[in-house]
Amino acid sequence: MSRQIVSLVGGKEAAATSTYESTNPARPREVVARVGMADAGTFAAACRTAKEAQREWARVPAPVRGRVIASIGRLVEANTERLARLVTEEIGKPYAEALGEVREIVDTCDFFLGEGRRLYGQTVPSEMPDKNLFTFRNPVGVAAVVTAGNFPVAVPSWYLVPALLCGNAVVWKPAEYAAASAHAMFQLFVAAGLPDGVLNVVFADGAETFRGLELALEESSVNKVGFTGSSEVGRKIGELTGRHLQSACLELGGKNPMVIMPDADLDLAVEGALFSGFGTAGQRCTSLGTVIVHESVHDAFVERFARAVGEARIGDPAQDVLAGPLLDQKFADRYEEYLTWIRPHHRVVSGNTGKITKDNPRGDFDGEGGLYYHPVVVDGVKPGDRLFMEETFGPIVGVTTFATLDEAVELANLPGYGLSSSIYTTNPKSAFRFREGISAGMVSVNNSTSGAEAHLPFGGNGKSGNGSRQSGVWVLDQFTRWQAMNWDHSGRLQKAQMDVAEIVPDLEFRLP
Repeated sequence: MSRQIVSLVGGKEAAATSTYESTNPARPREVVARVGMADAGTFAAACRTAKEAQREWARVPAPVRGRVIASIGRLVEANTERLARLVTEEIGKPYAEALGEVREIVDTCDFFLGEGRRLYGQTVPSEMPDKNLFTFRNPVGVAAVVTAGNFPVAVPSWYLVPALLCGNAVVWKPAEYAAASAHAMFQLFVAAGLPDGVLNVVFADGAETFRGLELALEESSVNKVGFTGSSEVGRKIGELTGRHLQSACLELGGKNPMVIMPDADLDLAVEGALFSGFGTAGQRCTSLGTVIVHESVHDAFVERFARAVGEARIGDPAQDVLAGPLLDQKFADRYEEYLTWIRPHHRVVSGNTGKITKDNPRGDFDGEGGLYYHPVVVDGVKPGDRLFMEETFGPIVGVTTFATLDEAVELANLPGYGLSSSIYTTNPKSAFRFREGISAGMVSVNNSTSGAEAHLPFGGNGKSGNGSRQSGVWVLDQFTRWQAMNWDHSGRLQKAQMDVAEIVPDLEFRLP
């Protein structure tokens, strides 16, 4: 039986205006959940509810809030297999990857539980006597968080955990095609003891969410917006929040480059390219976009890469596979368009393209009616090609060549994204020159473009984001505001920069 879920605001079910069916992309006729979809008014009302609840939550001492985060981590860990199976069922992520995704929530909680005792301010020396200066971190208030469904539980935790720890209330709008996974995660968070209204989940489509966010910003019931999704929508979110003098936390798309130097370990590079290009069926924001290979090793790399892709197992995500189906029909439709970007000067070196069917099988696998697609490697992409310049959310990787490292860096930066990047080399000089020149917020050396750890900053620049960072201590600046305090106990008015003692040096002094 499919699940029946609705939005939850202030601990109560919210009315739905329509129903969305979240299906299993491996078996699209199988309904995982019937989701009651809310409208803009419900989203705005949730923000008002969160605003009321946030006042009391902020009064809870931060170390106590840290213990709540610790409880969330323990609950998620105790429910790891069940939550991972649900992620696999709903979005088709291979079970091994789903287990890793759930582990990331636990890691995030493990890191932030201690931050409840380390939301440090500072005492700062004053320029005047009998005066003390302090700084404090205060919660921003209400955070509206909108997340994608390719990482339906891990990426939301990067927002929810630090936001709640810092004393904020949250209204979370997950992707509707991953609603069951989000609802399960919400239940685990609430079971940790969060008061009603501190965390709310609203299921709505993009248009209603955007309008609801507009209403909430107009009512001043939202103080921070976190968004994970496409660069196109991120621009609209950034424009909207900017009109209200807010800066959104934006984690957007990527066209992530991998540079293969002539001294690279090619087998290791192929392994990294295979995982980052086709793991999660190429549907990560950090998925490999273009391999930029030195001309001297191009042919050897492409031959090995094509062979590895041909041997990789695509199929039932409950099994030991590199990739399962695409997330949802809308992503399959979009991926079909990306395949039309293959031009006559390109060379597909990986075999068949398109949907895996009985008429277009992958070995003995016929797709079983699911949203399975052949992984595609396209050699000969050039600057200016759409395959080179634009994000392709799906299992397709381009290959091009370079002659010098400076040229490789220029090619890597050309599309204008700046999320993740990778270089394979045994030369430290090359690694550091690449790091200095690349515009990406994240750099891997002899590793894939995918793979984040909970205690490092995650985020991008350019088309990949506005410089905001998630994870680690850096995300605290997204969910707190610095407050400065001065305390004058001199008994008189001391004016900064005016009533300051001056010690006069003899600048004319010279040694004899």
